[in-house]
Amino acid sequence: MGSSTDTSMATNIHTQSPAPSLSQVVVTPCAACKILRRRCGEKCILAPYFPPTEPLKFTTAHRVFGASNITKMLQEIPESQRVDAVSSMVYEANSRIRDPVYGCAGTIYQLQKQVSDLQAQLAKSQAEIISMQCQQAHFEGPLCMEMKQSSLSSLQQDIDDFMSNKISTQSSSPDNNFDGLRFGEANTCSEWEPSLWS
Repeated sequence: MGSSTDTSMATNIHTQSPAPSLSQVVVTPCAACKILRRRCGEKCILAPYFPPTEPLKFTTAHRVFGASNITKMLQEIPESQRVDAVSSMVYEANSRIRDPVYGCAGTIYQLQKQVSDLQAQLAKSQAEIISMQCQQAHFEGPLCMEMKQSSLSSLQQDIDDFMSNKISTQSSSPDNNFDGLRFGEANTCSEWEPSLWS
């Protein structure tokens, strides 16, 4: 009697607690479906771009654009461009929340202004560099000319000294007795002249 009762109780336990099947596995909805409180299906177009770990991402975009507009925009563009589109929408939404009047255009204007200021500073620095180079060249030019003229003057002085020394040496050498030799030859010829005519 006792054994039949235990067997029936064990049978009831097995029938009341069946093993969990794959169809009963709970899938975590994406952040969009969780915030909108709707069922997240396998073909949810928002699930790949708004994971459940980033609810603020969808909250910001939904606040500015709305869920229906986000879904419509994603459906109208190719799948390869949807990641960039979602990033752009989130960035625009954050900019619009910070600056409701200008939004992303205000950020672009500030960045362009910074670029213009940096370009003006760069042009000013380049102008100062050119001015310093011109001043240096203006200072070095006369100095180089003065040094060149001084070197030429010293060279000319050396040449004049050399020529004057050479002239004085030639005047004191025996080679300058050529005129006396010619005078002696003239006397010799005059001595021979009577014998020729006699």
